[in-house]
Amino acid sequence: MRYKEVKKASIIGIICNLFLFIIKIIIGCLSNSIAMISDAFNSGGDVFSSFMTFVGNKIASKPADEDHNLGHGKAEYIYSMIISIIMILTGLVIIKDSIISIINKSKVDYSIFLIIVCIITIITKFSLFIYTNIIYKKDKNLLIKANSTDHRNDCFLTTCTLISCIFAKYNIYYIDKVVGLIISIWILITSIKIFKQSYDVLMDKAISNEEKEKVLKIVKNNKNVYGIDNFNSIPVGYKYQISFTIFVDKNMTTYDSHKIADFLEKEITEKIDDIYLTIIHVEPKEE
Repeated sequence: MRYKEVKKASIIGIICNLFLFIIKIIIGCLSNSIAMISDAFNSGGDVFSSFMTFVGNKIASKPADEDHNLGHGKAEYIYSMIISIIMILTGLVIIKDSIISIINKSKVDYSIFLIIVCIITIITKFSLFIYTNIIYKKDKNLLIKANSTDHRNDCFLTTCTLISCIFAKYNIYYIDKVVGLIISIWILITSIKIFKQSYDVLMDKAISNEEKEKVLKIVKNNKNVYGIDNFNSIPVGYKYQISFTIFVDKNMTTYDSHKIADFLEKEITEKIDDIYLTIIHVEPKEE
């Protein structure tokens, strides 16, 4: 179900963003609006992002096999990183174009169609944001989070474009260039954040201290456990596999000690959503 919802969201994203890209680039070029053209490139990047979400989600949905014992979940982060790199490059190109436009003092041809396109974009993007945000809260998929954040940002950025279009009607053109620059910088910042998040997971960043404390609390509440050591965690897709050693009474039978470990493994995995798999080693407590 998780992957089916993401697949549906990515297809809807491709269709909507492609539509927005086409109308923005046409109106932006006809009116010579750098802000609208920048917004169009942003939508073009969103088409690519939605496509990468589709591909990454399809790969991540594959079950574990002999060559990939932990499944294909990290595909979410690989494709999120690809999305972020393309967005960074797009942001840099738009920054350059915006600065050149400011230096050359290019004028904007005001058009009511600029206003209409902005309003259509805001409505579309806000709807997509609500839709994808609901899915993210339910499934915790990084690809969807990246898309949801981008949709939210686009609502704000297109509102800025709308303001610049209104100013152009009164022959105040520099606002358009400044807004184009703001949009490109926003794209750059958002892209870097997504890149970092993907990088952290691909480099096997440990589970957060907050989640680790939840695990330790469950273990410490078991009166048969006298100590914990060698705690390790590794990301598996959007969740974590953890392992650690517990110390029990040295006089306890192997059967009973492993029964405690089995109970804790099940309890941790059931109570903590971020945990995919728990592996506990048992050692006797030394005097």
